Amino acid sequence: MGNPENPIMTRGIAYKVEGKYDEAMADFQHILAQDSNSIEGHYQLGLVYGFIGMFDESIEELLRAMSLEESRLDIRYDLAMTYSMLGMYDEAKQSFEEVLQRDPEHKKAKEQIAFFASMA
Repeated sequence: MGNPENPIMTRGIAYKVEGKYDEAMADFQHILAQDSNSIEGHYQLGLVYGFIGMFDESIEELLRAMSLEESRLDIRYDLAMTYSMLGMYDEAKQSFEEVLQRDPEHKKAKEQIAFFASMA
């Protein structure tokens, strides 16, 4: 499955951190071509898509990763942040609330919920 110890995954994440998004995207797509159920592959590709403005694709990849591993709060939180950036506030708030249901002490999700409450 999505082994984070995979050298291609490691290289792709390094490319992502360096802002080399085309190279990162190619590595993550390569991983997904070999294992279409790679949670980390879908997650990382979703993040890169978000960074380069491919928001529909970003949401699609993050949802796919989340469907493969429901317990990953990092994926759920990043999906909520993506919704928030796109002005999809109902979806964002629901996703932040889901994070808090699973981890009531999740500091960043609590901050986001407080922000939404202040907007009301």
